[in-house]
Amino acid sequence: MMEECLICKAPLEYLTHDQVMECAICHKQELSKARCVKGHYVCSDCHTQGMDSIFGLCLSETSANPVAIVQRMMALPFCHMHGPEHHVMVGAALLTAYKNAGGQLALEPALREIYSRGKAVPGGACGFWGACGAGISAGQFLAIATQSTPLAGEPWGLSNQMTARALDSIGKVGGPRCCKRDSFLAILAAVDFVQAHLGVEMEHTVPICSHSNRNNQCIGGRCPFSSARNSNYPPLSVKLKRL
Repeated sequence: MMEECLICKAPLEYLTHDQVMECAICHKQELSKARCVKGHYVCSDCHTQGMDSIFGLCLSETSANPVAIVQRMMALPFCHMHGPEHHVMVGAALLTAYKNAGGQLALEPALREIYSRGKAVPGGACGFWGACGAGISAGQFLAIATQSTPLAGEPWGLSNQMTARALDSIGKVGGPRCCKRDSFLAILAAVDFVQAHLGVEMEHTVPICSHSNRNNQCIGGRCPFSSARNSNYPPLSVKLKRL
């Protein structure tokens, strides 16, 4: 088995209804639908411990390539194969690249806001809410970049459209989920959307996945980032410059 339960590496199981779970690390009790087959549960706070290291990474970045930035986050010790950390990382990478590409943004407070908003999206949202947290994070990025609020006009509409574009891209590939694949898809959708609607051109590159050997549910050649991608898979409408 590759990475599954953070405690014992056993496979995960997802329930159809919330149950009271006790975190195996901090012993906090809360409602959840996820645990491993041996009964271990890890809360989101423990799962994302160390995620605040992205602040230093992002604030020192000069790249306008959000895929490259999120890949550097994925290489940090806190980041697991799957997990709610991706709900923050997508938006943080986009905010950083947007700023470095000339977007008008105070980066540090923007990063703190995406950290707060992204952490509010629970793990498993992709399967239970019908809205992947990586796609939601792309919408949160645009809402922060345009200073959207529930009473805003154009920014309100654009941020909702951004989420829809990201989720459409993610949904067309199909499941099961892969937090790495879904993060890349959300970011690439955002790069195109921002150039078209905000006039800021971030770098747009397609990575080759290096995480498949850690993912028990990898879809292989059906993934647009697989080196063994099936030739029947519809090509992405992106510049095929690979990292």
